[in-house]
Amino acid sequence: MKRGRLPLTALRSFEAAGRHLSFSRAAEELFVSQAAISRQVRELEVFLRQPLFERHHRRVELTDTGQRLLDQLVTSFDAIDGLLSDLVATPAQAVACVSVDPSLATSWLVPRLNRFRQLRPDIDISLDVDTRLIDFRSDQAELALRFSAHATSWPRSEAELMAPVIDSPVLSPALFKSGPPLESPTDLRRHTLLHEENRQDWTRWFEAAGVADDAMPERGPLLADASLAKQAAMLGHGVALGDLLLVQEELTAHTLIKPFDTNVRCGAYWLVARSLRNLSEPARAFADWVRGEFAESRRFLDDIEG
Repeated sequence: MKRGRLPLTALRSFEAAGRHLSFSRAAEELFVSQAAISRQVRELEVFLRQPLFERHHRRVELTDTGQRLLDQLVTSFDAIDGLLSDLVATPAQAVACVSVDPSLATSWLVPRLNRFRQLRPDIDISLDVDTRLIDFRSDQAELALRFSAHATSWPRSEAELMAPVIDSPVLSPALFKSGPPLESPTDLRRHTLLHEENRQDWTRWFEAAGVADDAMPERGPLLADASLAKQAAMLGHGVALGDLLLVQEELTAHTLIKPFDTNVRCGAYWLVARSLRNLSEPARAFADWVRGEFAESRRFLDDIEG
């Protein structure tokens, strides 16, 4: 086929829709309407005289032809993207772009960033605080720190385990002294429990602590993330189910208290990149540093678990 006949706009729209398996997310990425993505994909299917997607109610799947085309386009577009990135003039100050879950950024990473700055003053860190999965393209972060509830792999990415997520109740010293006594886990039903997004995490902890179902409290504020739950606990608003890695500094400083030995593992933090072996020098320096920081936090978690 002559290059002048290549339907580049349609190919770009299809590649985004195929990666996301979503016309709406492709539209968001390309800053066009969903109707425009649908029209471009239809035109490409007419051009090729065969379907690229199987369309179901509220979802789409790639046909075999669509998968073949997507694999080639992703490889080709990534190669073009990489070359263009190499051709862009290197900035005067090196920058490592990192995407981080909000709670991990607020409670764990940002308090430690000055250590990296002291180690590598020639590298600036650009933080993208977001929970969404990214594709590691030129306009996105090169590295990501992500939580996953179970061992997983992200599409077209590599992931390296950093630390387990371990939950246990925490509360302020003032509330511990002035509130109802906490002699056993069942005594928590007389306290206000702070919930992160839903009530399932507390249910798992009570089950691990051997508390009967009928004694489990089902009330308490619902907060958006772990950092807000930690802040509320420090202010004495109730008892939070703390991610021990995120409350490490507060437990060490005794601004939060862990009243019980029962701990529950519920996932892990991962270092994610398109290729962990082929990072830019700034990103590689940050990755090496953050591995060391997580190793220090793992020693703290090991001491808590005994």
